[in-house]
Amino acid sequence: MGLGGCIILIAVGAILTFATDWNMEGVNLDLVGVILMIVGLIGVTTFSSIARRRRVVVPPSQPVVTEERHPRRDGYSDGYGV
Repeated sequence: MGLGGCIILIAVGAILTFATDWNMEGVNLDLVGVILMIVGLIGVTTFSSIARRRRVVVPPSQPVVTEERHPRRDGYSDGYGV
């Protein structure tokens, strides 16, 4: 579940808790809304901690070796083709 799904869970939970006055027999919609908001908040925190861990940049442990450029030897400019 991505960050968008977590935000949708929070929004649906808030709507069920604060904006509805439906009465369903056997189901407490206020409690369902609170549960959805809590699950959404847990998802946001785990998603942000995972995303923060991915952004860590580790410097290389060994120095980077660069290859020296040698002049091109085509056989004509070095005196062999004269």
